[in-house]
Amino acid sequence: MKLFIIPTPIGNLEDITLRAIRILNEVDLILAEDTRKSGILLKHLGINKKMFSHHMHNEHKTVEMISERIANGEKIALITDAGTPGISDPGFLLIRECISKGIEVECLPGATAFVPALVNSGLPSDTFCFEGFLPQKKGRQTKIKSLVNEHRTMIFYESPHRLVKALEQFIEYFGAERRASVSRELSKMFEENKRGTLLELADYFKTKTVKGEIVIVVEGNKMKDVNIEKHESEEHT
Repeated sequence: MKLFIIPTPIGNLEDITLRAIRILNEVDLILAEDTRKSGILLKHLGINKKMFSHHMHNEHKTVEMISERIANGEKIALITDAGTPGISDPGFLLIRECISKGIEVECLPGATAFVPALVNSGLPSDTFCFEGFLPQKKGRQTKIKSLVNEHRTMIFYESPHRLVKALEQFIEYFGAERRASVSRELSKMFEENKRGTLLELADYFKTKTVKGEIVIVVEGNKMKDVNIEKHESEEHT
């Protein structure tokens, strides 16, 4: 009958809507990125429903089966470990499959990490681009170089152990004085929003043991566009 896309809390378990709770109680099946983690949330909410694992390692194999179950009359909800499915999490493939089969998809509004990080940064939020996770190795520098002349505020997700590396690479291509902010542990007890230049942030986090999920918000290029090939050749002469 319908696929429901339901955001779940990114930290504080109170950050879930009444509508989301109602639908989770009504559906026939809940697709979860990690059934153990989702089980904690569902237990907290008093919801006892059958769950099925749906994650990046099996979604290619299961989208056909799941979409057929919905087409045959089931109501199914998709949740992830935290935040809105499809935003740097599984969801896109199943949503696309359902749409292609004429199955109704309903996405609820709710928690996602980059919106509070963007608003908290103090950087322009009237226009921005969400880049998600940078490539870990191959293509990482190429991606950053392609954003040198991006004028909109940029948003990145990053893991704790690559935070300083990311900030140092941003300094190399965007400049040490570019304004930015780093948000971590959003909505949790030890939430931190640190603002400053890229250089100030890199120096600060070099001295800390960082835990939790990271959102980096970087000011867009407000200066004259840079010819990145010319810039790199001049640096090596």
